[in-house]
Amino acid sequence: MPAIFDSINSGSFSDGGYFICLAAALVCGVITAFAASFRTRSSRSFLSALVLLPMIVHTVITMVNGNVGTGVAVMGAFSLVRFRSVAGKARDIAAIFLAMTAGLACAAGYVGIAVLFTLIVCAVMLLLGALPLGNEAEMELNVTVPETLRFAGQFDDLFEEYTKKHRLTKTKTSNMGSLYKLQFRIQMKDVGKIQEFIDKLRCRNGNLEISVCEASEEAEVL
Repeated sequence: MPAIFDSINSGSFSDGGYFICLAAALVCGVITAFAASFRTRSSRSFLSALVLLPMIVHTVITMVNGNVGTGVAVMGAFSLVRFRSVAGKARDIAAIFLAMTAGLACAAGYVGIAVLFTLIVCAVMLLLGALPLGNEAEMELNVTVPETLRFAGQFDDLFEEYTKKHRLTKTKTSNMGSLYKLQFRIQMKDVGKIQEFIDKLRCRNGNLEISVCEASEEAEVL
């Protein structure tokens, strides 16, 4: 069997083995953070956590090894972290699980498997990020209309001309009920025609306020 699939742990704790595994965990964390940031917006704190997580998991599992009492205490501590965490995107959760798996593999001494597994999964992650899967980027259109305008179906012909698809996501009154604020999610056929699209909308809404911006990400359902 190739040596890459062997554990470097000889059954007893050694300084050299610990630092080799720790360095491998760091490499896995850096690779994971790079893949997670590909074509997506990720905060510095999240990417820093991905770099540090494999090293933390590696050290924790190394200390717990063979000690039942310590293992129960660590399990309780990790369960508390879940209730202090904000629900994230499916891609972010997958990156966290990848980082933890790499840390566990390093803690067991399987440095080659940890690095190889991280490279394979990150390569697949990069490939999926490059493929045109799922919905294209959506934009948020906010249109203010007077209360006298029956807005249902009022802009359908313009949406048909300039957008691939659209949906009304929010309606609320403003200015003591004299105005309606409509919020749409749209996909433009040609982003270069946004100004032309807005100009035609202005002719329908009485030249009231209109804004177009990048749509905020909705909470993803796993």
